[in-house]
Amino acid sequence: MRGKIWATKPGRSFGGNLVIFIFLAVGAIFSILPLVYAISNAFKPLNELFLFPPVFFVRNPTLDNFYDLLVLMSSSWVPFSRYLMNTLVISLAGTAGHVVLASLAAFALAKHNFPGSKAMFSLVVLSLMFAREVTNIPNYLIVSYLGWVDTYWAIIMPAWAMSLGLFLMKQFIEAMIDDALLEAARIEGASEWKIFWRIVMPNVKPGWLTLIILSFQSLWNETGGQFIYSEQLKTLPYALNQIIAGGIARAGVGAAVGVIMMIVPIIVFVVNQSKVIDTMGASGIK
Repeated sequence: MRGKIWATKPGRSFGGNLVIFIFLAVGAIFSILPLVYAISNAFKPLNELFLFPPVFFVRNPTLDNFYDLLVLMSSSWVPFSRYLMNTLVISLAGTAGHVVLASLAAFALAKHNFPGSKAMFSLVVLSLMFAREVTNIPNYLIVSYLGWVDTYWAIIMPAWAMSLGLFLMKQFIEAMIDDALLEAARIEGASEWKIFWRIVMPNVKPGWLTLIILSFQSLWNETGGQFIYSEQLKTLPYALNQIIAGGIARAGVGAAVGVIMMIVPIIVFVVNQSKVIDTMGASGIK
């Protein structure tokens, strides 16, 4: 039994495998410490939050921070469920549209040689060099001109056009889809739409699952303060940020907010990460 567990590589000793295992375990522990600390802080009473030197683990766990957060949210004239629904609509619609459009554009650029394709992709790569702050003013001018200010579209449409997804999907399609496979499908009479949905997308599953993780995490934390002004359209991160802006007295509430905002992205990451690993393993990708 021990040989099945540790003898994973020909010529590697049990001691070598043990050293690698210990090294990876230590790295994993250090990686998870910030998450454990954030969860621990959420259950600390105020007197423990301000201890110096600070304590890592909570000594007297309490749910007061979450109760205070619930009281503050219930006192708002816009229901908590409304903020949550706004964030879910933006995150789900923005992620779905970004994955589909980025995949379609990547398929065209990767497997169709048309005039200007290389120049277009060069512009996409060039756009990755600009920080978000640089494009804030042009984005606002475009959104305002289209009449999308104070609507969901002000956040959803720019999310659909993020260049990172196009770049990522093009690299996956070029690496995982052979031209001969597409030619065989065309000879059999398959349309380009059928080739895209039945051949390309299933074979680049690791790519669009990774894109779902990146896009959803970005949109889940979107406050929308630059484009959305109506309180009924505000997102959950905006509402929670307003609560914790009350100062030191709301430090415990702030810790609870941090944990709540992490829950959904972590679930999305864990679920999709396992599928990405399984798909890569089944595809023989090293």
